[in-house]
Amino acid sequence: MSTPLTLYRPGLAVGRYTQAMHRAATPEFSGWLEHTRPAGGCARPIRLTGTIAAVDAGTGRITSRLHTDELPDRTLYKACGNRRESHCPDCAWVYQGDAYQLVRCGLTGGKGVPASVGRHPVVFATFTAPSFGAVHHRHVPRHTCRSRQRCDCRPAPCRARSNAGTCKHGQPAACFARHDADDPRLGRPLCLDCYDHDHQVVWNYFSGELWRRTKQAIERHLAALCRKRGIPLVRVLTSSGKVRWVPPVRVSHGKVAEMQCRAAVHFHCLLRLDGVDPDDPDVLVPPPAGITVDDLEEAVHAAARQITVTTPRHPDRPEGWVVAWGEQVDVRRINSAGGELTDGKVAAYLAKYATKATEATGHQFTRFTPATIDDYADPEGDHLARLIDACWHLGRPTGTDTASGAATGDDRQDSLDTKLSAYAGLRRWAHMLGFGGHFLTKARRYSVTFRLLRDTRATYRRTEDDEPADTITVGTLTYSGSGWLTEGDALLANTAARQRRESRRIGREELAHEAWRTGAAA
Repeated sequence: MSTPLTLYRPGLAVGRYTQAMHRAATPEFSGWLEHTRPAGGCARPIRLTGTIAAVDAGTGRITSRLHTDELPDRTLYKACGNRRESHCPDCAWVYQGDAYQLVRCGLTGGKGVPASVGRHPVVFATFTAPSFGAVHHRHVPRHTCRSRQRCDCRPAPCRARSNAGTCKHGQPAACFARHDADDPRLGRPLCLDCYDHDHQVVWNYFSGELWRRTKQAIERHLAALCRKRGIPLVRVLTSSGKVRWVPPVRVSHGKVAEMQCRAAVHFHCLLRLDGVDPDDPDVLVPPPAGITVDDLEEAVHAAARQITVTTPRHPDRPEGWVVAWGEQVDVRRINSAGGELTDGKVAAYLAKYATKATEATGHQFTRFTPATIDDYADPEGDHLARLIDACWHLGRPTGTDTASGAATGDDRQDSLDTKLSAYAGLRRWAHMLGFGGHFLTKARRYSVTFRLLRDTRATYRRTEDDEPADTITVGTLTYSGSGWLTEGDALLANTAARQRRESRRIGREELAHEAWRTGAAA
């Protein structure tokens, strides 16, 4: 029997604990708790209404049918699946776990990735944006702490310049403060008028194209080394039956974008060197013996120095902007002798930033519209307000065809110049300060996919619920709303989810301890 649907109006002075007690006192509470289990812990679950049918996979016959009116609350709850920790910590926790497995499998194998990838040369590279103006920063010249997460080392002065004076706008060009890690001034320009906000949002917007060309340059550099060292090309038969001669090495990557305090993105990239199997190009094989991790490291530095992108012309800047990497390009080896970076640490580091967005800037925004943009954009405002204004201003309709833009003689550059309204996307991504890419991307051959991990988890849940393997569940559902019906429901569902998670964690630890004890005893 379904429970009558009761909505608590905001005007009623009913606390969430009173609402929770009211729900827990109903006879159907146990059924409701089990019903909300798939969305338990979610901050704003999706509520769906409609029909759920069980279909026999062999005959296609409908064996049972259930309408959501027969369920508790007359609705079906589904977790929102938001990856951002600031929006939904529980769904972000699940996403972070999937991201960890995705990155880790590309380093050690597993879940369909051969374990032999653990012997492939791998580097961890960090590409940063160039300077667009002096900002407040925190630098620790020498760490003496045991853990960087709890670092209490004394930082150096921000910008100690005894003869710096002032800028042309009359602002001090030096800062002698030793900023704390949570100082709100970090990332803010010393002079807002000197800072090039237009260039920064354009850099954020075209950083994906810069990365694409950089990876191509890395592979070209390695291919040239193969030719120089006499390593022959590999003959590959494509699916269409054509024969291609390809370089014997290729680079597979996993990449995470991180937003800095100054609101410029930088990329953390895992670059793995693979070989090419002539019989099956999709198989992951080690690179030729003549190419080492030293060559991969050299290729990354060479590409970072050489590659630039000249953006299409804009009415505010007819020659376009030059998009290039900053001077700080850090390349480290994974699992090297005496090194601090291990596959587990790197995977956890990247997975953590896969659930972030613009939180590092101190603010987070939803997508702007013409009705709301004036509340956030201000050409005379603070740092973020000027960046948002730059996105909205540069992304305005100009009525001109950018195909008449700068001609560089580069086919790849021409592909940018032939796009109409090449800057129009800046308005769409103004809430991300110009960056429109995904925060976690990978090469097709690097590792498993999120879809595989989610399908595996769904299959496990069906098995756990004793659902017949030859039965397919078909839902004809429509969206009816988001969020729990009351704050009391959210409290009960989220508490139950935390208890289940803690119970599973303790169980895993007990099993690991038992396995260790048994192995030690043997």
